[in-house]
Amino acid sequence: MPLFCPALSVFIIFVTLMELSGLNIKFLPGVGEKKAAVLLEELGIQSYEDMLYHVPYKYIDRSRIYTISELTGRLPYIQVKAKIKDLKSVGTGKSQRMTAIAYDDTGTIELIWFKGFKYLPGQLAPDVEYLIFGQPSEFNHRLNIVHPEIDKFEKASPLLVGFQAIYPTTEKMKKAFLNSKAIGKIQDTIFKTIQGKISETLPAWFIQQHKFMFLHEALYNIHFPTSPEMLKEAVFRLKFEELFYIQLNILKLKYKRKTYFQGHVFQNIGTYFNTFYQQYLPFELTNAQKRVIKEIRRDCGSGKQMNRLLQGDVGSGKTLVALMCMLISLDNCCQTCLMAPTEILATQHYDTISHLLEGMNIKVALLTGSTRKKEREEIHQGLRDGSLQILIGTHALLEDVVTFQNIGLVIIDEQHRFGVAQRARLWQKNKVPPHILVMTATPIPRTLAMTLYGDLDVSVIDELPPGRKPITTLHTYDRKRMDVFQFIEKELKKGRQAYVVYPLISESEKFDFRDLEAGFEQLNNYFLPKGYKVGMVHGKMKPAEKDFEMKRFLTAETKILVSTTVIEVGVNVPNASLMVIESAERFGLSQLHQLRGRVGRGADQSYCILMTPYKISNDSRKRIETMTSTNDGFEIAEADLKLRGPGDIEGTQQSGLTCSLKIAHLGKDILILNEASRIANEILASDPELQNEQNQLFATQIKRLFKTRITWRYIS
Repeated sequence: MPLFCPALSVFIIFVTLMELSGLNIKFLPGVGEKKAAVLLEELGIQSYEDMLYHVPYKYIDRSRIYTISELTGRLPYIQVKAKIKDLKSVGTGKSQRMTAIAYDDTGTIELIWFKGFKYLPGQLAPDVEYLIFGQPSEFNHRLNIVHPEIDKFEKASPLLVGFQAIYPTTEKMKKAFLNSKAIGKIQDTIFKTIQGKISETLPAWFIQQHKFMFLHEALYNIHFPTSPEMLKEAVFRLKFEELFYIQLNILKLKYKRKTYFQGHVFQNIGTYFNTFYQQYLPFELTNAQKRVIKEIRRDCGSGKQMNRLLQGDVGSGKTLVALMCMLISLDNCCQTCLMAPTEILATQHYDTISHLLEGMNIKVALLTGSTRKKEREEIHQGLRDGSLQILIGTHALLEDVVTFQNIGLVIIDEQHRFGVAQRARLWQKNKVPPHILVMTATPIPRTLAMTLYGDLDVSVIDELPPGRKPITTLHTYDRKRMDVFQFIEKELKKGRQAYVVYPLISESEKFDFRDLEAGFEQLNNYFLPKGYKVGMVHGKMKPAEKDFEMKRFLTAETKILVSTTVIEVGVNVPNASLMVIESAERFGLSQLHQLRGRVGRGADQSYCILMTPYKISNDSRKRIETMTSTNDGFEIAEADLKLRGPGDIEGTQQSGLTCSLKIAHLGKDILILNEASRIANEILASDPELQNEQNQLFATQIKRLFKTRITWRYIS
């Protein structure tokens, strides 16, 4: 929309982000079909808008031009203004290189190219001033710059002065001549092509109230910052806006769900719940468990669909809470189901719940991929006629043939193991949406849970049952393996048991990690002559074989269980007091914490030993240090978030750096996220549908930003 400006007597053309999203990057001068295809494949960049939001990951200060006499071999990247002489080829074959001398009024420095130099003679001319950029180094007491960037000084663009943006690229991009410098040139071309300003995505009153930089100014300064202060303002504006719209959308959906989505009304706390509580409860509930059950009861009795996230560290008693919520569903004439990610975990839930309900005349069934045809038919019939009250299972629960007479509560354990599309299928198995309880033993940082999962009601079991001792976690190196074996033997002599976990089943040419098969042989050679049997479990074994080995370990027939991460969740052997994790640098923090949670389930002191090579990466060392310094799952989750990223919070990606966020980082920008959430709540408190005139731009932006997203958040 043109805007006449009397002071300038010109028309300023404002272009919207929607218009920029419709302009294909291949038509931008200097890009073309081939480069556009690489940008799409490697970075998902297809439009001008996509490219503008491909932001730098760091900046180099090119605001200062040095003289050659000021240079030393200890300086970082610098630039000098100099002329070039004596360009020549030196050496032959693989040793061939190109050299030249750069000089100014204060001295000289050698320039060296080891590859890509055949075009240089036609590009460099004598008596021309160049801007030379690179890192000086010293060889044989002479200064040089290897593979410098060279541009004619008179043509030096904004890309080559001030703060230079450095963009993330890939090897494939570099081969297509799309290095960081090339990306910067494309950004520069976009701004020149626009020939105007980018329309605002936040209302004028909002920008004025919060003193934000304008969008056009922010986007320009994040690519070509004119000062550190302008860069800081630009980054804050773009990060805030990104997080603000995510929060506004999430919280708006929460309001809509609470307003329009009716749920089963669980009015009764009747015979099933009270009988279990009074006669079958195996131990006194912790205060945290009591609090969480009250929160769930309140939700289920409100007439609105419950959508609650239940967090609890390993061993905190989530399964017992889940069972008591199931009994509330039964008291209100509704069926219930619990879905777990693995057959081992589903079977354990079935065994635990069946044992706890023994004598109560409640029909419970287990449905997995291994369930026989005749049992399946009985289960399907029981679900349809309502005689089967509790169904526990794996992905098998998602099959179309599985239909309920009246399901009132769906519990999903270890929800991060299921794709959101899979979880949605459970939600669609009833005319009235069932209440949803999502459980995870991977704690989410409290602040993040309140904001990122703003549409979910969050319950936390932050109290372990009495009598549990903290697990002692130790880090040691591969070369001390015999010391570890002796420690295992010491625990076995006390009557305890041990897990030894490996990242790989077999030796791999690609990865230099310890493997299970070699470890099993080594452990057998050491412990079997001493009278201790060693068992083995891994993902390639048949279910019956795994069950057999697990039962041998559960009954203490085998004293050491060698395994991969199949025992990460769902294995409960209170007598196991020692967890050894080989090649621990291979695992993420969440996995390490889950594995450690397999021990410490009895009254004995338990240990977790993390074994690594001496040389490991900085990130791996940080993970190991985190594990040895704390048992608090929330602290570990916070560290994991900073190291690994949160996953796609609006779509279907489950882990890794989020593809939803282009600029903000949930691990590093928690304070901005909290502020964005607070302001979004304030706006929705007075205008939940964003219908007021002053909020129309908010509604328009939400529609544009999230129009292609399925509303997964309704189903957690």
